[in-house]
Amino acid sequence: MSRITVSIELPATPARVWEVVEPVERHVDWMADAVAIRFETEQTRGVGTKFLCDTKVGPIKLVDHMEITEWEPGAVMGVRHTGLVTGTGRFTIESVGDGSTSRFTWSEELRFPWWLGGRLGEVIGGNIVMKAIWRRNLKKLRALFQ
Repeated sequence: MSRITVSIELPATPARVWEVVEPVERHVDWMADAVAIRFETEQTRGVGTKFLCDTKVGPIKLVDHMEITEWEPGAVMGVRHTGLVTGTGRFTIESVGDGSTSRFTWSEELRFPWWLGGRLGEVIGGNIVMKAIWRRNLKKLRALFQ
């Protein structure tokens, strides 16, 4: 299983950061690898929300099946991946300094299927390719606050 963690400081309070990341369907605005998000449940917020994320990384396209497992407004959003790629992930938001800045951390533990290279794919695809993409995603997220 590959563990990927990226972090960035954002010029906004944790409450403001949450306002931007809370609408799951808007993640496509700042995640280059997320093409579309389709809910599988009428519920679109909170623990138990299930959705499909059409994901594209280079020539690889897949549908990521996800379920929200943690939901603490202003602080944590956790997910479980149950599709071809499995694992868990979470966003955390922490106040920095005087509270007008936040640290946003995105951490995932992912397991890739054999046809994506299995363990080797996790190391190369996860720790190198995905980490680079997610760093760019966080820069796009930061731009939403400027």
